[in-house]
Amino acid sequence: MEHVQNIHLLLKKEEISKEKLSEGEKVAVILDVLLATTTIISALHNGARRVVPVMDPSDGLLISQEEEFGECVLAGELNAAPVDNIIYPSPTLLGKMVRDKTLILSTTNGTVALRNSAAAKKVYIASLLNNPSVAEKIKQQHQTETIIIVCSGNSGEFSLEDFYGAGHLIDCLTLGSEERFILNDAARAAIALYRTNLENAFEILQSSYVGQLFERHWLIDDLKLAANKGSINLVPEMVNGRIEAELSRGQMQHQNPNTR
Repeated sequence: MEHVQNIHLLLKKEEISKEKLSEGEKVAVILDVLLATTTIISALHNGARRVVPVMDPSDGLLISQEEEFGECVLAGELNAAPVDNIIYPSPTLLGKMVRDKTLILSTTNGTVALRNSAAAKKVYIASLLNNPSVAEKIKQQHQTETIIIVCSGNSGEFSLEDFYGAGHLIDCLTLGSEERFILNDAARAAIALYRTNLENAFEILQSSYVGQLFERHWLIDDLKLAANKGSINLVPEMVNGRIEAELSRGQMQHQNPNTR
């Protein structure tokens, strides 16, 4: 008999329970579509050696001075605002700066969600860019574990772009085998939103609260990048607080066939 698998969606990082994540066999997948996980995936795609997510800018500054990381790029924001002497975590900007370097990244939501999810058996980093590859890896290697998908949210608030991104991931996971999965209500709602807006990724991101901030601050190129579904075939995993990428097996570097 085929194993039935649970998919549990959390709507914001504040719902993360470190105790529950550490119990049993749980795989966590973290989404911060605007912008941390998109930035991480893009940086690795552009040749960064690794990404180290940190809790806040001061933590990032301390870690950037540790010799083991070699040459570093320190990027971050605090409550969406730039931080003095730290590069803003724009994936289009950082793409030109990170090759062969360690990116140390501090964001208000996504990097905090990552650090707070470290107790899970595995912690994967996802966005619209690589959801198909993450789903494929989970289907190949995690056929019995409970899948905890975390929307990082926006400073304790619900985030439309993360919810849409979660719906895309759940669609990739369940398509063609929905009877294998039990979804909590948040996961059901996310997939319903996604399936009624398959072709509207950019419009959904643009209409979100954070997306409107991006438009006002001339970050439209980052919005366009973040909406590019299935464009990067990487499956980054956080191990001991560091993120490195492994190419999804059997798939081409630049082209993913499952960009539904």
